[in-house]
Amino acid sequence: MDNKEKLKLIKILIAIYIASFLIINWNDVSWVFNYQAMSGLVSDFFNPYPTTDASFMVNFYPNHSQDTFVAQEEDQVIQDQVITPTTPTPAPVKEVVVKYTYTDNENTIEIPKIKITAPIIFSQSTEKQSMLKDLDKGVVYYPGSVYPGQVGQIVILGHSAPPNWPHIKHDWVFSELNSLSVGDIINIDINHKRYVYKVKQKTIIQKGQDTSSIVTIKDGNSLMLVSCWPPGKNYLRIAVEAELVSQ
Repeated sequence: MDNKEKLKLIKILIAIYIASFLIINWNDVSWVFNYQAMSGLVSDFFNPYPTTDASFMVNFYPNHSQDTFVAQEEDQVIQDQVITPTTPTPAPVKEVVVKYTYTDNENTIEIPKIKITAPIIFSQSTEKQSMLKDLDKGVVYYPGSVYPGQVGQIVILGHSAPPNWPHIKHDWVFSELNSLSVGDIINIDINHKRYVYKVKQKTIIQKGQDTSSIVTIKDGNSLMLVSCWPPGKNYLRIAVEAELVSQ
């Protein structure tokens, strides 16, 4: 057997080895081939879920800079040579009477049932690239959502991923939402205050479907966790609704 034939045989053996390895270990390595699919999930993931005007909530979101906002406002006043403020007048928001406890956590979601703890990122824009960067850091508190303790809807977005997806960034954080059941606890920690929610329902909805169409909590504070469904695919959405409860 000459060298060319030996080299050809070695290549064939290597190809057989790689194919066998992939077949035997597919569950552990399949995430590599799903990366392109995962990166495409954002194409129509971001829809205006809450109905509250995000500009009304500028004083609420912790990562908004009020000083910057005021400076921009003053510049606009000078440019327009007007003395009336440019800040929109917030619409009145009803409050829900609820107790909370203090916690060391700041801006965190915790779901004990599925062993999830992740940072809550308060997006300042619904622009696709901006929210993509925020989703890399944790789950996204959708702009326009009300504050915990106010009547209305909170929407929190998070990625899901196929089985065995490595825990890089936060692509996987909402992969197990389907394991939640009615009565399961979701903790939301904001500004060192813990708000406790109990799951009320779990629904599969169409892409682009407004979550307000499935809200069952009409006069309270509704929390809606939204992710792609099935995990790692861009077919549908899973929405888990929970209600704020007293502790």
